[in-house]
Amino acid sequence: MDQQVHVIDHPLIQHKLSIMRNEETGSKDFRQLLTEISMLMGYELSRDLELEDYEIETPICHMTAKRIAGRKLAIVPILRAGMGMVDGLLSLIPVAKVGHIGLYRDEETHKPVEYFCKLPFDIEERLVIVTDPMLATGGSSIDAVTMLKKRGCKRIRLMCLVAAPEGVKAFTEAHPDVEVYVAAVDEKLNENCYIVPGLGDAGDRIFGTK
Repeated sequence: MDQQVHVIDHPLIQHKLSIMRNEETGSKDFRQLLTEISMLMGYELSRDLELEDYEIETPICHMTAKRIAGRKLAIVPILRAGMGMVDGLLSLIPVAKVGHIGLYRDEETHKPVEYFCKLPFDIEERLVIVTDPMLATGGSSIDAVTMLKKRGCKRIRLMCLVAAPEGVKAFTEAHPDVEVYVAAVDEKLNENCYIVPGLGDAGDRIFGTK
């Protein structure tokens, strides 16, 4: 796998993902598992955040401690399914700002269509984590990152649950400077551009819709 793409194959993530893939898993459990996996993935995604020294007093003595430098992070889910990954990340990084990008897939062309964009005012100063459970054709993620770059963002990471090889290839070719974090790269896309074996429509399974 390309060094730009990080497959996080931790046993807990793979176990929880298998339950999510099961068609018998209901929306409540699906949402909870997605939150848990997002938190576990966020642990790896944030591994290289910069630290700075600062002085504190412990109950025993004075010391030089560590904290995240700057704290300038933003989480930007691609609506609507990307919302399911926000709470897991916020549980790790509660000071992060949250923006939203609305894109939907045209059922005939399979191309993403933008309908909403609301971002923190200082988004260009932040490390931006774009979330979307599925990286299928890559179209929505490519367009979302393009939108962020047009607004001045220079530090962007994409976090997905399941990816298709076609989507990974398309995204990394479009944005070779953006690192991708996924829990699994599946076999392929089918004729309807759904990931195989995948887990179905993530948005419908999160929100209990069809």
